Amino acid sequence: MRYRSTSRRAPLTSLRGAVLRGLAPDGGLYMPAEIARHSPEELEKFRKLPFTEVCFRVVKPFATPDVPEEVLWQIVSEAINFPVRLVSLSPGLHILELFHGPTLAFKDFGARFMARLMGYFVRGESRPLTVLVATSGDTGSAVAHGFLGVPGIRVVILYPSKRISEAQEKQFTTLGENITALEVAGTFDDCQRLVKQAFSDAELNKTAFLTSANSINVGRLLPQMFYHVAAYRQLPVASVPLIVSVPSGNFGNLTAGIFAKRIGLPVARFIASTNSNDVVPQYLRSGQFAPRPAKATYSNAMDVGNPNNFPRLLDLCRGRLEYVQKEIWGRAATDEETLCEMKKVHERFGYLADPHTAVGVFCWEAYKLEHAEPAQGLVLATAHPAKFADVVRKAIGSAPPLPERLAGCLKREKLSLPMSRDYEDFKQFLLAH
Repeated sequence: MRYRSTSRRAPLTSLRGAVLRGLAPDGGLYMPAEIARHSPEELEKFRKLPFTEVCFRVVKPFATPDVPEEVLWQIVSEAINFPVRLVSLSPGLHILELFHGPTLAFKDFGARFMARLMGYFVRGESRPLTVLVATSGDTGSAVAHGFLGVPGIRVVILYPSKRISEAQEKQFTTLGENITALEVAGTFDDCQRLVKQAFSDAELNKTAFLTSANSINVGRLLPQMFYHVAAYRQLPVASVPLIVSVPSGNFGNLTAGIFAKRIGLPVARFIASTNSNDVVPQYLRSGQFAPRPAKATYSNAMDVGNPNNFPRLLDLCRGRLEYVQKEIWGRAATDEETLCEMKKVHERFGYLADPHTAVGVFCWEAYKLEHAEPAQGLVLATAHPAKFADVVRKAIGSAPPLPERLAGCLKREKLSLPMSRDYEDFKQFLLAH
């Protein structure tokens, strides 16, 4: 498999080249040059195979010939060693729980796979690889735990000061070893801008061996196809179309969903479910993509005003608005609507949803109101509600039980370093360390 840039001005490269570079030299995002489709018969076999085997079969065409089969099998089996659970709230509404990994968030799939893949690719390198990652919440913890102790790799995580929950912050700022957390005096978009500037800085890249662990990196997106396929394996066979509601910030999750559809997954449409940072739903209505500074909301992992993966969505839809609209319907939820939905889901179904998942349910309900035709909804539950205890308490009057692995993080001392949002300060830090 070869990989090309969305800007189409960079040479084709291998999976190794795409993963270790992160961003293409022309500033574009790497995409598979082709996506092989599985037949309906093959997909039906997936229902009967062990999940690890399914993940291996899904990713193999994207990794050949860069990764030998036995190495790929080891990467998949070590990375994806936790369950994906489907909870049916009603015959027409299903929740896919993606938070049963080590850091209680869906990012564990991409981060754990990518850490092992990069570890394989950098074996024998004379200089250490520095992984830069901007986080609005869950990416930081998943990447930190995925890369902790991996030889030859150090991780620098940038996060917006006072804009993520304490549980999210403590999960990646207390580890030490090869993990450094920088608390940036700014927004997530500032963090993302600093990372992008570092990749485009020719002087810095002569000295430092840099790559990204954000969903800029195609190595993060490929394993996110796994749980879209996991849903298909567990969903009851139905003749009505499947609509997948994806809580969205940087849009890597939804991009991976369209990858999964391209390999044959029978999804009728995706819902881009956002909070008030709704630049993509607005684009779907107006045809104008207008990034703006991110606003702080209760669903903080989705507080993104300039989604990284928008060029990939356009690329998958041949750059035409009407094709994007055919694949994706968009809606936003305010903080008040999010709290209301959390309470409603809890009272109606006895189900405890974190704020991001509640946004997904709210937008599915909004879709149903505008589309009378029969459909079943699948909402991706992206994080454990205990990571957002204060918001859950606001919504239902009590905090969720705290899992032991999260309670342990909260007791540890924060080790993050302060950082301004000025690029020169960040550059000097990287050069000095």
